[in-house]
Amino acid sequence: MKFRTLLAEVPGVVALPDGDTEITAPVSETAQRVQPGGVFLARAGRMVDGHTLIAEAVAHGATAVVGTRPAAEVDCPVPYAQVEDGMQALGPLAAAYYGHPSRRLTVIGVTGTDGKTTTSVLLHSILLAAGIRAGLLSTINAVIGGEALETGLHVTTPTADEVQMYLARMVESGLTHAVIETTSHGLAQGRVNGVAVDVAVMTNVTHEHLDFHGTWEQYRRAKARLFEMAASSVRKPGVRKGAVINASDPSAGFFREKAQGVDRVMLYAADDTPADFEAQEIVYAPDGTRFTLTGPGGLRIPIVSEMVGPFNVANTLASATAAALLIDDRARLANAIAEGVRRMPPIPGRMERLDEGQDFLAIVDFAHTPNALRRALNAARTMIAPDRRVIAVFGSAGLRDREKRRLMAEVGMELADRCVLTAEDPRTESLDAILEEMTQGALRRGGVEGETFWRVPDRGRAVAFGCALARCGDVVISCGKGHEQSMCFGTVEYPWDDRDAMRAALRGAPLLTLPTAAEDAGNGE
Repeated sequence: MKFRTLLAEVPGVVALPDGDTEITAPVSETAQRVQPGGVFLARAGRMVDGHTLIAEAVAHGATAVVGTRPAAEVDCPVPYAQVEDGMQALGPLAAAYYGHPSRRLTVIGVTGTDGKTTTSVLLHSILLAAGIRAGLLSTINAVIGGEALETGLHVTTPTADEVQMYLARMVESGLTHAVIETTSHGLAQGRVNGVAVDVAVMTNVTHEHLDFHGTWEQYRRAKARLFEMAASSVRKPGVRKGAVINASDPSAGFFREKAQGVDRVMLYAADDTPADFEAQEIVYAPDGTRFTLTGPGGLRIPIVSEMVGPFNVANTLASATAAALLIDDRARLANAIAEGVRRMPPIPGRMERLDEGQDFLAIVDFAHTPNALRRALNAARTMIAPDRRVIAVFGSAGLRDREKRRLMAEVGMELADRCVLTAEDPRTESLDAILEEMTQGALRRGGVEGETFWRVPDRGRAVAFGCALARCGDVVISCGKGHEQSMCFGTVEYPWDDRDAMRAALRGAPLLTLPTAAEDAGNGE
């Protein structure tokens, strides 16, 4: 493909290159990863200005460069094009290089503060149960046919060029559908630009990521971008545009407005809010949930799920509602929903139960927002007898929304019987300062330090301390890290897995090592 052809659908092209060249390798914004024959995207980042790396990219084989500065201001020996916004250009450039793979797939995007991953995996399972050749791109991994590929250490939508690469692999593998988990960061940073979305799904919108988005309204608008994409992206033969919205969420009306232009909007609700898809006769148990899923035209589907808690009822409804937009035959739809939920593979770090022979429940969950923590603790409560206790271990990340620290602690004191406050990616902030903010939130909710809550900076010791507090029949739930494989102190990502930490605590094995391991563990020791 010629360089000028690659630029044809890129928004905000200011100046085309003086010359042209053949592009034979992907687009990259990392100079060291440019392949011979590829394109280097240069833009000013928070730490490094990519325009200063053009020579390095060319040395690695870049045959063309796209940047945001005028050509006269850069030293570029290969064809150079100027665009207004490099971040927004990457997706369309990558899509063009890979031949616009999303235009050959039915694409379902899932967004929301909580439940994105579970809803995405559930929908993928339902589509497979219906005999549909579907791929999955989540913050945990990419599933293409029988292959599962890891997508990174921390959770966000993969970069725009990676998204297009995974979609292209799905097309090459003969898949017809793609389920994509889309984060607010991914939407705001253009990581799904160039993706032709057909169905947009919203789980909920609650307090999160205000450090990045600035205000709650901007955060909500970032998520609404997915619905605008569904309404405006290219139409594909035989594929209907649709939107799935949580009718119980206060922002439901806002998302309905953003979905104007799709063929059909469908609502779901896990409470008493009227909706197209609802749940009735719900029975919660320690090993799962049973309920009757009801839908339009008298549809009634018995659901048996190994997932626990009310929030997973909502996630099941979201995925079933999306499936209804994709599968016309009612009998096929009903069977696919029931079988897809029943076959649902365990999601790493999502209410994941660990059994080392202990006489209490041990759970690891990814809940890292106030609302997600509330949902996880409520779910944990349904898994134990009324006279047993919920013991929660959690923290709040550094360089993120500070208000969340107080809210997390308040939720913990409201819903758990005992709380252990600990590290969760403090990054370059003081962990002691973060824990102090959380402590103030716990005190405001009537917590008594040393009796109902403790500060244990080292996460390995905190998990072990939570397990030591447990009595027969209690539940210990470690929240905030889930499946993640690292924890950030300063600017370094240290290997970490909450599940390994929990197993070590349950076995009485040596604790995992973090920079806090040698420090005084405070009141938890």
